[in-house]
Amino acid sequence: MTSFAVAHLRNVTMGPDIVAYLTAIDATLAPFQGQFVVHGSDKQELEGSWAGDLVVISFPDRQTARAWYASPAYQAILALRTGNSEGDIILVDCVEDNHRAIDILLA
Repeated sequence: MTSFAVAHLRNVTMGPDIVAYLTAIDATLAPFQGQFVVHGSDKQELEGSWAGDLVVISFPDRQTARAWYASPAYQAILALRTGNSEGDIILVDCVEDNHRAIDILLA
């Protein structure tokens, strides 16, 4: 089942370290079939306020997403991001086909 790495990034300091991170991250994703789905796209706030940017990367499954995050290649560049931004990062799985909202009550 598809799994997503979701990042809510705030207070990003654009500079050489972030540029180096952005330059290197695609190569870390490739062996794990990671693909950007959302990457700081223009947003429209419908309710509340949203500070920061949203990044969503898809992976074939949760195990592959974890393997990417733990990989030596990604760990080698991680500090370039964490040292220049604040953020929350989660892994979350896609729902099954034909999922309905009420399904969470039946689980």
